[in-house]
Amino acid sequence: MKHGFKLTASTGARTSAALLGALKMAQMAEMPEEEFADMIKDLEGGRVFQLLKTSGAINLSEFPAARYAARKYAGYGLNMASADLPELADGTGDLVKLIQGIGQEKFEACFLRDAVMSDIERAEECDITVRDAERLRDFVNRAFIQAEFEAKPEAPAARVFSAVAGIEMDDGEPVLAFFHREIWKGRYKVDGDKLATLLPGLDPAERKRVEKLLKKIEFADKRKTTLYRALEILISVQAEYLATGDPSRRRPLSQKTLAKNLEVDASVLNRLVSNKSIQMPWGMEAPMEVLLPSSKKVNLDRLYSIAAEQPQLSDTRLCAELRARHGVDLSRRSIAQYRKDLSLAAAGAR
Repeated sequence: MKHGFKLTASTGARTSAALLGALKMAQMAEMPEEEFADMIKDLEGGRVFQLLKTSGAINLSEFPAARYAARKYAGYGLNMASADLPELADGTGDLVKLIQGIGQEKFEACFLRDAVMSDIERAEECDITVRDAERLRDFVNRAFIQAEFEAKPEAPAARVFSAVAGIEMDDGEPVLAFFHREIWKGRYKVDGDKLATLLPGLDPAERKRVEKLLKKIEFADKRKTTLYRALEILISVQAEYLATGDPSRRRPLSQKTLAKNLEVDASVLNRLVSNKSIQMPWGMEAPMEVLLPSSKKVNLDRLYSIAAEQPQLSDTRLCAELRARHGVDLSRRSIAQYRKDLSLAAAGAR
């Protein structure tokens, strides 16, 4: 007698349903926050949701200690990955201090809203040098884009990030302040007993609509809770970096490791974080991936910090410093390659 797996019609249907569900979850995970907020608003405003809410079959349970904040650069989309904009990750950089010195209102007026001002006019208005005005304009051109000035149709599509939350410091600890109350006011809770009481009184078509809505709610809730928990883990792991603004204080953390901690598929997490951004404690907006650096990226930041601080150190001494400060053992050959990656000259030529 042969033993084997036989694909029945019911098995095929279950497989198709599972694949369809995974696809829908992936699509919802990748949604920008603005689009997801609109979807939640439409979902909760519908007749079927109101029926479930009135009957007590569904209700909202608040996220613990959820805060809300206004986005500092409302109306602008972050348009470039952090790898190309190290200023976004660096809370100790001079550009950050320059913007803070100018003040948010004047910075927005001169660099984000008024595209016709010259660098000389910007410098005079902000009481900075023309060179600093040029540097800020270049940074803004690379980082923030107004919707009407997005890439021309023939240009490659820009990578635009959707802002989720700002990170604020409270007594030295990082906390989340969300930008979209519609999304983060709470998670959905289904009361099974009340749902079981409600369903028998509905006609078959209405029951089908309820089941369809409940599945959509399940996906929406999973997206919310996964992103919320991911952000909580990230600000906890990267607390020292967020408190100091020093990229070399980041701890290595891969998406695979984070997905395992969240008990979600790595592909879903990748879609979830790939186009999301956060506002750092020092006011700059950066991709979530800034908080998910590889070991190599962290060590590059550490090496750069040490080499900038002590440019006279040889590769051997750089190895020793990395080991002493961070417990990292790298070969001299690796140090030489890292210097090349960072465009750092050898000792004596820096």
